[in-house]
Amino acid sequence: QVQLVNSGGGLVQAGGSLRLSCAASGRTFSIYGMGWFRQAPGKEREFVSAITWNGGSTYYADSVKGRFTISRDNAKNTMYLQMNSLKPEDTAVYYCAARSPPVYGTTWYAIESTYDYWGQGTQVTVSS
Repeated sequence: QVQLVNSGGGLVQAGGSLRLSCAASGRTFSIYGMGWFRQAPGKEREFVSAITWNGGSTYYADSVKGRFTISRDNAKNTMYLQMNSLKPEDTAVYYCAARSPPVYGTTWYAIESTYDYWGQGTQVTVSS
């Protein structure tokens, strides 16, 4: 199996930056892609960003395009989410996730139920 450890959250003011990390261990060779989801209090978990492990394709929710950058270091089995120009509406618990092949559909990366493994989440709070 794959284990994911989520880190890097914190408290920042609007306009600030944070870098989230997600370290994978175990059967990391089986990972097809990894993604970030977030959940604010009282709301459902929503897609933020995703990346394929081999091809380096990236995907972003419209709400974070131009502000967030997803990346991965395959040698370290680690995924990152660089978050710039943070807004109060970005406040949420951020979860990293990983999935194995096969994948179906053109928007597989944004569908929560397609991911097989999840990190514990890290709190991101953006004050105004």
